[in-house]
Amino acid sequence: MDDLLLLSEAQMRRIEPYFPLSHGVPRVDDRRVLSGILFVIRNGLRWRDVPAAYGPPKTIYNRFIRWSRLGVFNRIFAELAAESDSSDRLMIDATHLKAHRTAASLLKKGLCPDLSGAAAAA
Repeated sequence: MDDLLLLSEAQMRRIEPYFPLSHGVPRVDDRRVLSGILFVIRNGLRWRDVPAAYGPPKTIYNRFIRWSRLGVFNRIFAELAAESDSSDRLMIDATHLKAHRTAASLLKKGLCPDLSGAAAAA
């Protein structure tokens, strides 16, 4: 599995201060789990399809949900963007929406709003 993504030690040192502190039982390796999260998001996989080298899918999913709710990723992205001294970089959101297959028939049935008229009224 040569296509596995693994963050370097230098990359981990740079973002480690933003991770929440471990309470009680030591956590599974943050580097491995975070690399698994990035691998799933980068490749558009389901959590259960993450390669076993990153650890259990449930652990990776739970860590992603927990850190997302705590704002860990937002703080990391904001700090990395603020540290950048070049203003020629743009951050692009790759969010997309899936439409149900019945959504294609809404236009034929007249249930889809007329976007051209809305633009003219605005």
